[in-house]
Amino acid sequence: MTSVKPVPAERLPELLRLMPKAELHIHIEGSLEPELIFALAKRNGVALAYGGVEELRSAYAFTNLQSFLDIYYAGASVLLKEQDFYDMARAYFVKARADNVVHAELFFDPQTHTARGVGMDVVIKGLHRACVDAKTEFGISASLIMCFLRHLTEEDAFETLEQAMPYRDLLVGVGLDSGEVGNPPEKFARVYARCRELGFRLVAHAGEEGPPAYIWTALDVLKVERIDHGVQAVKDPALMQRLAKDRIALTVCPLSNLKLCVFPDLGSHNLRHLLDAGLAITINSDDPAYFGGYMNENFTQTFAALGMDAQHANTLARNSFEASFIESAAKGRYLDRLDECFEDFR
Repeated sequence: MTSVKPVPAERLPELLRLMPKAELHIHIEGSLEPELIFALAKRNGVALAYGGVEELRSAYAFTNLQSFLDIYYAGASVLLKEQDFYDMARAYFVKARADNVVHAELFFDPQTHTARGVGMDVVIKGLHRACVDAKTEFGISASLIMCFLRHLTEEDAFETLEQAMPYRDLLVGVGLDSGEVGNPPEKFARVYARCRELGFRLVAHAGEEGPPAYIWTALDVLKVERIDHGVQAVKDPALMQRLAKDRIALTVCPLSNLKLCVFPDLGSHNLRHLLDAGLAITINSDDPAYFGGYMNENFTQTFAALGMDAQHANTLARNSFEASFIESAAKGRYLDRLDECFEDFR
């Protein structure tokens, strides 16, 4: 662990904003702000069930993951053309730059779109073009992780994988998301084995609302390299030891957990406990348009609620780069930038 000098509490939000960081758990469809939803609906002639931006935003009162997903899929209905996917991703990169996110690994859900007749090529080309432009325009490196919807069948996931193969070189990995309870990771054992053969990096949502057993099977059956969420690991001491020993990163999303009632308030969140227990925790925004905050909001609100300090900040940012899927030389450059930020902060 790199030791850093103490920072006064009143200056900590400034440090959190300034430090370079990677975001490893961002659903790009979940960054679709109401204003852009309505703009795209108008452009594409899509009728929405909400009268306006404020009416839609007021509907963001979720009781669990499924209540969120219902609105999430409705919002995605406005995405029809390659330019729509580009505009959505570019809007996210504008927010990311403001929060000094210098690397992002974007989740996307192709089945949400192909089920509506939108071609896989439309989805991937639009998102990839935005990733390329983010490097030129904002200095942000970015890659794409294609997620399978776990409430659908494994056969559907195989079909999705086949549709994506012409664009294999534009994807860094695959993931697993959507409704967790009742859809254990092992449901997708065969398609993950195939993805592993193809050289994809592997991640999966597990232990958000689902039990610690889902984290075990994500690791041992799917053989993932990172666990998305994973906060239920605290209920299993043996699992905690395994995650710490093997340095399996957990991409934790505090404001998402709060909004979806995983924890009653941020002060009750177990992120600091997990971090202090030696787990490779990262902070991320998940679906920021719906959950009330991008990266900086997740950092500042969580740090204030849990009484965390500059040492925690350095560890979290360092974890985000070390757990990323960028090549080692670039990873080293980002870590050097992080060290410089902390050394220069006055």
